[in-house]
Formats: sequence, C-alpha cells, structure tokens
Amino acid sequence: MIPPVQRRLLLVFAHPDDESVFAAGLACMTVAEGGRVALCTATPGDKGKVGDPPVCPRERLGAVRQAEVMAACATLGIGTVRVLGYPDRGLAFAPTDTIRRQLVEIIRAARPHVVVTFDPNGSNLHPDHVAISRFTSDAVAAAGDGRWFPELGAAHAVGRLLWTLPVRPWDVMRRTDPALEPGADFVLDVSAFAERKMAALLAHRTQMQSLNRIFFSKPDVTRLLGVEMFRQAFGPPLVARPAADVFAEIVPTSEPRFHDPLSRTGSAAVRRS
Repeated sequence: MIPPVQRRLLLVFAHPDDESVFAAGLACMTVAEGGRVALCTATPGDKGKVGDPPVCPRERLGAVRQAEVMAACATLGIGTVRVLGYPDRGLAFAPTDTIRRQLVEIIRAARPHVVVTFDPNGSNLHPDHVAISRFTSDAVAAAGDGRWFPELGAAHAVGRLLWTLPVRPWDVMRRTDPALEPGADFVLDVSAFAERKMAALLAHRTQMQSLNRIFFSKPDVTRLLGVEMFRQAFGPPLVARPAADVFAEIVPTSEPRFHDPLSRTGSAAVRRS
C-alpha cells in the first residue's frame, strides 16, 4: 500500500473545466492526505461557450479559459498544470507521434501511481474526449517502455488507469444505489471537499451555462458534488466493487530521483506546447 503522503495522481482531460466536473473531489482528497496532483489539459477550450452575458470576446476565450483552469487548480491544490494547446474540437487530428511524446514526458515527470482520463466513448461522445482517452492510453503504455523516448527520462509504469463512467455520473447518483451501476468500480465520498469543488467549478465563469444545467440548478446539488465515480481501465484486481480508495492495492516501487521540469515549488505552473 502506498502511504498517502507519497501518492501521485495525474489527470488528463480535453478542456479546462473537465478536471473540476469529473475529478475535483479526488484531487482535493489526494492533496489533503499529503499527495501530489498534476493536470494535463489538451486544448484551451477556445470553441466553447463565452458565458451569458459574455465574459470575454470570443477571440480571447482560449486565454480566459486557461486563466480559469489555473484559478480552479489553485483552489483544488493541483500543483502542476500543462496546457498542450491543441485546437478545440480538433484534438482527434493531433499528430500521434507528437502528442505521444508530450504525454510520455508529462507521465515520466509526474510519475503518477494513478492516471485519470475519459472512457473510450468520452462520457458524452465529444470527439475531443474520445481522442484524449485514446492518446492517454497509448502514452501510459509508452511511458513504461524505456525504448520510447529515452531522452525524456526513466521509464515509469503507471499502477492504475481510471476512466470516467460510460454514463453521466450525475445521472447515476440519482439512482437508489449508485454502487450497482456497472462500471462504478470506485465510488468516492468527497463530501468533505464539496465546497472546494463548488469553488473550482465557479472559477470556470465562461462555462456557467453548462455547469448550472449539470449542477447548480439542481435541488440535490450538494449530493451531486459529494460523490465521484470512476471505472478501472487497468490496475490491480479489486477486492470488492465499488472500492473507495483509487490507490488501493497498488504496490510501491522504487523510483529514480527525477526532477520535475513541469513543476514550480509552492504554486501551479502552466506550460503550453
């Protein structure tokens, strides 16, 4: 079992706000126990909503959304943020070799025990969500093989890859017993961090129309913010489903000393490439 203070989590999503919608509670829980969390966002979200009324001109949306994700991550305690800068709604056309190299670099720098991304259907079939799921799975495998990009540092084997559920988690939460949902391999009580999750969501001011529809307009918003669910793509066999600890059963391995070039002590660091 990995001691909580040694736990490392990497979130890999498509757009600013994905991290707050799907994994804010998990991020807070990991940090509260002394662990480290990093985020990779593949696009700046420049084709998304601008708010109603508009928060900014459309031509500035990408920059504004990057500022929003940095504010959200500061609230959640996510210490490293990297924005890859691929075109919003065009991620599927990213050069495979290029994005593989970028993600391998991030994985070997962060050396996570657990990686979280979208399921193969992207939760809602959004093409960027589907693409980042595919690219992440490819990079996780490549990061553990030292023949890929040896100049990027020592190979790193991720202990567990988690996906978002194949159905909308906020719909599952309204069922009598969400634990019965196939794919709900981890059901986390993150109610202790619901206020911080709410603050992170509110930092994404340009996306409030969608966030209001999903969360804030609902009478059971407190319940929705207090539970997060994930599906195991690969990892150690689960003793029971659902489990409550995404780091459970992962065996610690000796890790080489490795300087994280993406991180900056004491604050979130954003890097665009």
